[in-house]
Amino acid sequence: MSTGPARRREHQPAYWYSDLPVPLFASALAWLYGILTGMRRWSYRVGLLRRRHPGVPVLVVGNITAGGAGKTPLTIALAMRLQQEGWTPGIASRGYGRTDAGSPVWVEAATAPNVGGDEPVLMARRTGVKLRADRDRAAAAAALAKAGCDIILCDDGLQHYRLKRDIEIEVVDGARRYGNGRLLPAGPLRELPPRGNACDFRVINVANAPVSDVNGTGFGEWPMRLASHDAVPVLGGRPRPLSAFAGHRVHAVAGIGNPERFFAMLRALDIAVVPHAFADHHRYRAEDFQFGSPLPVLMTEKDAVKCAGFATDAFFSVPVSAELPEGFWVSLLDRIGQVGKT
Repeated sequence: MSTGPARRREHQPAYWYSDLPVPLFASALAWLYGILTGMRRWSYRVGLLRRRHPGVPVLVVGNITAGGAGKTPLTIALAMRLQQEGWTPGIASRGYGRTDAGSPVWVEAATAPNVGGDEPVLMARRTGVKLRADRDRAAAAAALAKAGCDIILCDDGLQHYRLKRDIEIEVVDGARRYGNGRLLPAGPLRELPPRGNACDFRVINVANAPVSDVNGTGFGEWPMRLASHDAVPVLGGRPRPLSAFAGHRVHAVAGIGNPERFFAMLRALDIAVVPHAFADHHRYRAEDFQFGSPLPVLMTEKDAVKCAGFATDAFFSVPVSAELPEGFWVSLLDRIGQVGKT
């Protein structure tokens, strides 16, 4: 099967997730990076740098690796479940990729992705909750609390120590885990694995593998399956079951942290994939889709929100939903209840 043209503006070095030797300059920079980030954590821990709390429970979703691990689907699932349980959640996000990243903005379903960021717009559309995009997640959380939210979800905020949090959830790519175990840029780690051990929950993204409702994937770990059943026309219309594409060739487009995860999900459904991997948060243009063959185009939901302006009837979004064992929700809700009582 053709692999399609390479269009990623950024790429992760091959040695991050292999046994290849790490260049000396990368090792030296990783050593410096470790010192600087360690000093920053220490400054917050001893009070040299001030942390802020919005006065309502704060739940941070993040990871210690660079790139995607499934944080956005999990944040969406958390917001929806909390609404079902009677909470009024709000989401604080940096809104990566915004044209004016220095200005805070309220993100709604109709907000343009270049204004609100692709992931915030996606989360706003899927959940309907109040969402604040701000480089300063502590300020975003304060604004959400003032707007009436009684619990704050912070998307990709594990390293944003300025925001004081009550619960931390680490999300881990089940296939790639921590790679070579080295800090950036020698490896994929923003922080070393003991940082993840300090989180209250660890969720393992097992992609489209079955989820056992027993004890998770390992000690202290909970599996998260990303399920998808339909392809939704980007221009609007009735969804088509993904099974309708089985046995047919399609162009698969993914501008996420790990595009291969999306391609593998489609292949598992017997869809003949011509993969097109772009950089995470890529800003698409019509020219990016000149593939040379008139096949259907299946793309992640995060990519689709940026393509409505030039999409055709052949463009389909493939939404995913995070599925977790009920035991995870019981444990999390109990922990949130304890926080709410303090």
